[in-house]
Amino acid sequence: MKTSRLPGFYQLSITERIQKLAEIYELNVEEVEALSSSGALSLAQADKMIENAVGIFSLPMGIGANFLINQKEYLVPMAIEEPSVVAAASFGAKLVRDSGGFTTSSTEPVMIGQIQVVNCPDWQAAEAAILKDKPRLIDLSNQRFVPNLVQRGGGVRDIEINHLGEADGPYGRMLVVHVLVDTCDAMGANLINTTVEGLAPEIEALTKGKVYLRILSNLADRRLARARCVIPANVLSTRDYAGEEVIEGIVQAQNFAILDPYRAVTHNKGVMNGVDAVVMATGNDWRSVEAAAHAYAARSGRYRAMTEWYRDETGNLVGEL
Repeated sequence: MKTSRLPGFYQLSITERIQKLAEIYELNVEEVEALSSSGALSLAQADKMIENAVGIFSLPMGIGANFLINQKEYLVPMAIEEPSVVAAASFGAKLVRDSGGFTTSSTEPVMIGQIQVVNCPDWQAAEAAILKDKPRLIDLSNQRFVPNLVQRGGGVRDIEINHLGEADGPYGRMLVVHVLVDTCDAMGANLINTTVEGLAPEIEALTKGKVYLRILSNLADRRLARARCVIPANVLSTRDYAGEEVIEGIVQAQNFAILDPYRAVTHNKGVMNGVDAVVMATGNDWRSVEAAAHAYAARSGRYRAMTEWYRDETGNLVGEL
């Protein structure tokens, strides 16, 4: 039976751990060899990936165990150099597992492309012209720039206008067009950049201004993922502390991170220990994730904790991210 519960896994040798994973998950020879290798990237491949390559940098990859998410078992790959992160994630997942596991959800996968317009002779007329022509711009984008995305159920959904700065201010005045794109399962950077590049001449003609930047935004605040867990006090009891005391300590730590940005940075660094490790292990853009996460943590105008930890009406500890 496939399971993420691997008691005593840390006590095994690396060879024994790989053998255990191979047995539980019926890994083939190639998969076992990939796990057993010290790296699949050759110097020749590295030289083609980036400029001025002189070597390959490696990180240990471990397994976050015990994860039960939406009633499904998951082993989570984590690439990180810091001791204790994988163990802490596995231990936390075990506590949550014993309480029913994590529940997760996500919004529609809508990303934003930005078109920056300056030097408009009439800012209000520029906005009115874009909004009046919005249906045509959306149809043009879907038919000419992202037709394959439309076939998969995505495409440009809407166009919004933002006014920034002042004409006599230190940064000048500009109009920014937000193109909202449903990217389906894709991250969407190339799709969005193609769209806003293609729309730029249309926007210049409508606004009579000058377009400079046209690029996606990595602040994906229309594309949110949420996770939640509920932990009864008895699950948190230790030899030295009652569960209610543990909950009180966690809630007070959360309050500190909400009220004080100095604490919030350290709090969120701990959150990103786990997030970045997974992003690195899966070969994704951890810089984008970091930038977006911290910007989202400051969306109220003050930097604060990414998490919410609180008691529910029955005294359980609830965590939300």
